Amino acid sequence: MRPLRSEFLFHLDLQVNPQPLAVGEVPLGQRRITLITGGTFEGPRLRGRVVPGANAAWVVVRRDDVVQLEVRLTLQTDDGGWIYMTYPGIGHGSADVMHQVNTGHAARPEDYYFRILPLFETSAPAYAWLNKLVAVGTGERAASGPNYDVYAVL
Repeated sequence: MRPLRSEFLFHLDLQVNPQPLAVGEVPLGQRRITLITGGTFEGPRLRGRVVPGANAAWVVVRRDDVVQLEVRLTLQTDDGGWIYMTYPGIGHGSADVMHQVNTGHAARPEDYYFRILPLFETSAPAYAWLNKLVAVGTGERAASGPNYDVYAVL
């Protein structure tokens, strides 16, 4: 088997509404919906902004204290291309660190596990290569929202 290789795609900074919609207790745990209000992304082959009003994170804090994400983003490249990005994710760490993360406070990335699995859709010819790849991302929680480094799996 070939070893797993990756290539850096971009860094993504998200800004979120500090007051998520608390849905409450659901079968898996505590459900909330966080509106993503904007952000930016930049890498060697693409850069642009997160389009306000077209994004959210559906979050469950599971009974085992693992944070489970389902996120949908609309990205616009600096040259006018549109990219739909969706990803599930998982986060976990000590009770103290996860309390920081779950209440919207910054936490040091080395203190917890935060990973995502992005997929992309675009009709922009310049970015059609995104439609054909699997990506992974490592994340951290900053005060304004989560940040990720996203990599293509080669």
